[in-house]
Amino acid sequence: MASPVSPSNGETVNPNLSSIGETLETKQIDPSQYAYEDFEDADDLSSEEHGRKSSSSDSESEEEDKEKVLETLEKAVAENPREYDSHVQYIKALRKVGHIEKLREARESMQRYFPLTPTMWQEWAKDEASLNTGSEAFALVEKIYEQGVEEYLSVSLWCDYLNFIQENDPSVSQCTSAGVAKMRTLFEKALVAAGLHVAEGSKIWGAYREFEQAYHLIIDDHDVEEKAKQVERIRSIFRRQLAVPLTGLGLVLDEYKLWEMQQGENVSDDLEWIPPNVAAAYQKALQMCNARIRHEELISSQNTSAEEKLHHFLAYIKFEESSGDPIRVQLLYERAIADFPISSDLWLGYTSYLDKSLKVSSIIKSVYSRTIRNCTWKGELWTRCLLALERFGASEEELCSVFEQSLQCSFSTIEEYLDLFLTRIDGLRRRILQLGTTDAETYYALIRDTFQVFKELPFTHINSLVVAPALSHQINVERARDYLSQQLSPETMTTYMDYLLRLHAYWARLESRLLKDQGAARSVWESLIKTSGSALEVWQGYINMEIELNNIHEARFIYKRCYSKRFQGYGSEEICHSWLRFEREFGNLEDLDHAIKKVTPRLEELQLFRIQQEEKSQSLPGPIFSAQPTNSHTRNERSGGHDAKKRKPDDAKKRKPGIGFADKEPYSKRHKDATGRASKGDGHQDTGPTNKPESSSISKGVSPEGIAKEQLAREQKGDKSKKSLYTDQCTAFISNLNLQVGFSLHHYTDQCIAFLYTFCL
Repeated sequence: MASPVSPSNGETVNPNLSSIGETLETKQIDPSQYAYEDFEDADDLSSEEHGRKSSSSDSESEEEDKEKVLETLEKAVAENPREYDSHVQYIKALRKVGHIEKLREARESMQRYFPLTPTMWQEWAKDEASLNTGSEAFALVEKIYEQGVEEYLSVSLWCDYLNFIQENDPSVSQCTSAGVAKMRTLFEKALVAAGLHVAEGSKIWGAYREFEQAYHLIIDDHDVEEKAKQVERIRSIFRRQLAVPLTGLGLVLDEYKLWEMQQGENVSDDLEWIPPNVAAAYQKALQMCNARIRHEELISSQNTSAEEKLHHFLAYIKFEESSGDPIRVQLLYERAIADFPISSDLWLGYTSYLDKSLKVSSIIKSVYSRTIRNCTWKGELWTRCLLALERFGASEEELCSVFEQSLQCSFSTIEEYLDLFLTRIDGLRRRILQLGTTDAETYYALIRDTFQVFKELPFTHINSLVVAPALSHQINVERARDYLSQQLSPETMTTYMDYLLRLHAYWARLESRLLKDQGAARSVWESLIKTSGSALEVWQGYINMEIELNNIHEARFIYKRCYSKRFQGYGSEEICHSWLRFEREFGNLEDLDHAIKKVTPRLEELQLFRIQQEEKSQSLPGPIFSAQPTNSHTRNERSGGHDAKKRKPDDAKKRKPGIGFADKEPYSKRHKDATGRASKGDGHQDTGPTNKPESSSISKGVSPEGIAKEQLAREQKGDKSKKSLYTDQCTAFISNLNLQVGFSLHHYTDQCIAFLYTFCL
């Protein structure tokens, strides 16, 4: 038969672990089996016995340590089965100590949660093959190889698989018709998976030809017809390979030429002896191979980093996409995935290309199945998977299973989580429209159960999160609730408010239009109001729904409930004006008059409240500047944004002694108005509010409340006169302080401006 298939040079294949079943227990030696005359003296015997006992003790200690490590790793895997590294370390530890049954269970457990690498599949298959014999062992190893080649593209793993079947399958080794047919089917499957691999695909092609040539040798020479068929089969494989852009095509042509000579055919140095169509295909394959050599060198270079290699793969993929052959693009994506299995961007690009270009149900389902096992944390991949399954007519059980699996994962953003729910609900809605009344009630229940997670979702009080009990289709509500509780905090609620409002609006719309239950639609908004009634958008969404349903009376009732509520910003005024617009468009004159009667005092109250808030903000003390700056930020503000150390040397000489600010004009140099009171210079910029009361001082006998009322009256009368900034009555002079003290303190308030000066006597 054919010689074994060579594995890839790029992957390290572990040797046959024939000793994996041996334990590390040290064999005890019985001293009585040795005669004393065999040793020079009794002291030598005692020393030998002591050494053996010491070695035995050390071995037992090492064994106990390994068992403790195994227990720790086993516990870690049991507590967190989605921790990838724990699985890997546990399997490595079990291989070292040779716990075969636990090792098999550990691998099966890891394979349920994560795809294994080609090397891990090779180790598993070789371990099982070396420890077990018989038909049952063969079936087990064959199943392992079959699962392994489905996970990632690996020519090395395919070669091991082909070798194993040829050497261990009796029907193949004995060249029975069934065995030969089985082997041919397996080779064709390998060519579909890796036959276009530019760098390593020729290994599978070569193994295929060697198998057929070996079978040709054992065919009886008297069976001329069978011999002729086999010759044509080998010739066909040669010509098929010559049409594929692979490295080493020239050597393949030489082998083909030699084989044809052995069959008695006339050949020449040129390509005239080959049929024209084969020669043209060979020339085209050479050109294609030459165009890809540079890309192959870049991705196979050992001197590039992982980031650079991924960049080279993406450039190679873009080049293949320009050629317009989806099969070649898919194979190149598979090669990239094998090297970067957890690159979510790579999986996104791969699935997106398949969705729009290849559109083969079996391939797309297989790819998405591996996608969500490699990148469980990427919500977009889960949503795409649900859409792809629906697109190719997957059953409700399959869709439900994928959705439940997704709820066991955690995503980086709340949007991904909500998109997942929306995608599931969209699919259920489309299923209802497709089936009509058939099983409609079942899907109605599924839609409500899916929305139920968000029914009591709070916007401001996370600790009060309440969700429904276990859903009818086994949604993991507890996990969803815990995750949403972590993601939704008071600081992030504003960001996600619009998104969640859209979700609730969608829910209410489905209840009213699709499920024909307006009462359920109202309950959606009512539940949201209980947790987020302070948000104006919630009330507006509720009102808009009633207006869309032409429920004018119900919309008016909602306005009556919320017009007097306090909302953020100018939301309170907005809801009042919205009610008035509603009555102008939908109500009669009595409805409009009633709305005006209710809204007018509310608007006046809000206006007065805002005036009071403005006055309150104006009355707050302004910045107090000390003579000695306490930090660089304050110093930079006084110096126009530059540190004092950066000033010119002469600047310090220009500063007046005892004055805290060199850039402020001394009080004695300020202009005086007609009454003799000091006023600010023309160049002074007043940065204070422009709507202060006209008088900034508090006259004797006049309370601050009186000043506020007087100011309000002036504003209502339209008094626009400018206020004086300060008067002599609000100027205080302090003397007789410490002689070393020299400072100027400027203290600005809304009511007065005080200047305190000290003089050095």
